[in-house]
Amino acid sequence: MKARLETISLQTRKPQQLVNVTEQVEAVVAKSGAASGLVTVTSMHTTAGITVNERVECVQADITAFLERLAPKDGKYRHARYLQEWGGSAANAESHLRLLLTGVSESFPVREGKLVRGSLQAIYFVELDGPALRHYTVQVIGE
Repeated sequence: MKARLETISLQTRKPQQLVNVTEQVEAVVAKSGAASGLVTVTSMHTTAGITVNERVECVQADITAFLERLAPKDGKYRHARYLQEWGGSAANAESHLRLLLTGVSESFPVREGKLVRGSLQAIYFVELDGPALRHYTVQVIGE
């Protein structure tokens, strides 16, 4: 059995942003040497996720608008108050709720040493509370 785990860092530039990380995931799969197996991509944050969708700009814009509509910044959230345990105000409640919609990880099969995905599918790191230095892991397990 072969296994490879890499942590990848990226600097996001906007408060909410989709970053296509498909090529980076494919590179880890190639380095793993696994011909057959599974790859899982996981965000290391509670305000940034991983999702899969079509790799066209208008879909990315629609996803961003959708998340903003469902969890607006000015919503009346219990989390948007002074949190004694953190010693400060929490001004990012909507980001935590938006993560529920994007998810924190995605998995794909590996066949013949390559990621198995649809021709239009892209893997996105979804920034929900940026800009920030972020991290995600790519784990490949296979033979």
